[in-house]
Amino acid sequence: MIFHRYYDDALAQASYMIGCERSAEAIVIDPNMNLDLYLRGARDENLQIVAVTETHIHADFASGSRALARATGARLYVSAEGGDGWQYSFASEPGVTTLQDGDSITIGSVRVDVLHTPGHTPEHLTFLVTDLARSEIPVGAITGDFMFIGDVGRPDLLERAAGQAGTMKAAAASLYDSISNFKKLPDYLQIWPGHGAGSACGKAMSSTAQSTLGYERVANWAFAPMSEADFVDRVLDGQPTAPPYFGAMKVRNRDATIQPTRHLPRIMTADEVASLSPADGAVIVDVRDEDEWATGHIPNATLIPLPVLHTRLSELPRDRPVIVHCQRGSRSAAAAATLDAFGFDDVHDVEGGFLAWEASGHPVAH
Repeated sequence: MIFHRYYDDALAQASYMIGCERSAEAIVIDPNMNLDLYLRGARDENLQIVAVTETHIHADFASGSRALARATGARLYVSAEGGDGWQYSFASEPGVTTLQDGDSITIGSVRVDVLHTPGHTPEHLTFLVTDLARSEIPVGAITGDFMFIGDVGRPDLLERAAGQAGTMKAAAASLYDSISNFKKLPDYLQIWPGHGAGSACGKAMSSTAQSTLGYERVANWAFAPMSEADFVDRVLDGQPTAPPYFGAMKVRNRDATIQPTRHLPRIMTADEVASLSPADGAVIVDVRDEDEWATGHIPNATLIPLPVLHTRLSELPRDRPVIVHCQRGSRSAAAAATLDAFGFDDVHDVEGGFLAWEASGHPVAH
């Protein structure tokens, strides 16, 4: 079995490619829009991507699942769990297969078994990975936003970010049940989560890339013995503020159509931004908070904080370059992905953000 983890530091997001060396085939799980990452990875390993899937309808970044399947001719697998309102709008299209608890995907000598693990979202799936060339027993689980290292996925986003009032306690109870069922799996099972420290999808996750279920039993607060009522209280307490764009991004990932001519955001240096002339027509967008803006900003930039970016898209041109930046570069990556998801074709991200601009000696406005 060939296994690759791809980690986007800006999004604190992990995706995975699992391949069979014998059949020269691979499956990609939870890809983002950086398609070249997976295409290069497959070429380097002499693999053909024949399947693409994702653990759930993502809210924090633009999913690349449908675009990658289109680019490679792979079959796309999506969740059919969760009930009304949680079905992909393109699930019945040619080349798409829906998944339910107990289903499996076989890629050469690799089997991916499907577990329905609701709680973070109603449709959420976890994938058990078995290397059949070595054993009939699963080696690990790709847990998406159901389970992290040291934490579990937050169950309050539907209410706090998507406006579905009265849902978070029921979702927390579902998460409790999912954990109870998952505990039945063996201690040696490796855990490969969808996010690390810095993601807004949890509150106490580790930056460690992987763990085992046995270690999480003793080190992850959510796996300690407790009643459902205690778990619900603890998992909902202290969750970070959910970025408002999460709701809009989730709708995009559920319903988006493929636009194969789109361009991925291009990285620009501070010096390249400084060399632009008015004739270039570029718009510079600062996605930091107001207090950061007040301490200094790039001249002629427009302040649109990341949490409200999706509500102010009409203020930005679609026929000119849009250049986004934040303090160091992490929030602007999310901003660039948001603009890409909503149809902006000429998006640029400033490497190193405002700190790189300032360190390069370029003028600062106050």
